[in-house]
Amino acid sequence: MDLRFSFLLFLFLQAVSGLLLAAASNVAYPSVVDTGAGDCSVSDGGDGSLTPIRREVYDNGRIIDISHRFTVDMPSWESDEGLGQFLWLPKSMKNGSLANNSEMKLPAHTGTHVDAPGHVFDHYFDAGFDVDTLDLGVLNGPGLLVDVPRDKNITAEVMKSLNIPKGVRRVLFRTLNTDRGLMWKKEFDTSYVGFMKDGAKWLVDNTDIKLVGIDYLSVAAFDDLIPSHLEFLEGRETILVEGLKLDGVQPGLYSIHCLPLRLLGAEGSPIRCILIK
Repeated sequence: MDLRFSFLLFLFLQAVSGLLLAAASNVAYPSVVDTGAGDCSVSDGGDGSLTPIRREVYDNGRIIDISHRFTVDMPSWESDEGLGQFLWLPKSMKNGSLANNSEMKLPAHTGTHVDAPGHVFDHYFDAGFDVDTLDLGVLNGPGLLVDVPRDKNITAEVMKSLNIPKGVRRVLFRTLNTDRGLMWKKEFDTSYVGFMKDGAKWLVDNTDIKLVGIDYLSVAAFDDLIPSHLEFLEGRETILVEGLKLDGVQPGLYSIHCLPLRLLGAEGSPIRCILIK
């Protein structure tokens, strides 16, 4: 069964019956050990204390969270010290407040996040093409997770070799970044794998892909940072999702769901992304 037929079959099954997807119970492939069982959200620590369960997979492995958890040690753009403190508790019940109320401060392009056209085009920024204008129809729907050859950036040659069928609108590219665990290291690494300008141009000109996802802080290789972004975002039709957590997930067909915050005027936003088998 070739990839084109597989994808068409996937679309057919989605249209005919959501029950088929709900009935899937394949073994999950979490990047962090799934310590939870069933749908429990807390467990008894053995001494009567409550211990929250943090999961990477849900619903017996049908739902896979591919967003990175925000931590002080997660990588931040061009920083050797990681993100650092991003969360404060100015109002605390321990200090007499009626409720706990946190505040946070962090760059918009941190962790798993999305780029809007205003990120690299100032006239789009001024015109208001922010994350609130991104098409949720593009950010949600059937798509592919593919493995990229590990020895090079994503060039036009690499894109051709992947043989992604026409009609595929959403593709997540897993690269050497995942193998190297770059999103788990606090030091920013300029040697990450990403798109070169010719690869971005080939994708825009020769495929139907409108959602491009990748496994480090930028979809564009560091040496072609702005040129690749310009190729992707100039037409305002391609949405970039960066910093995905793709450890251990099987390549193949999924229902992809990504939701950015509705931040008026922001050219980027943290985003929660999941895959549904």
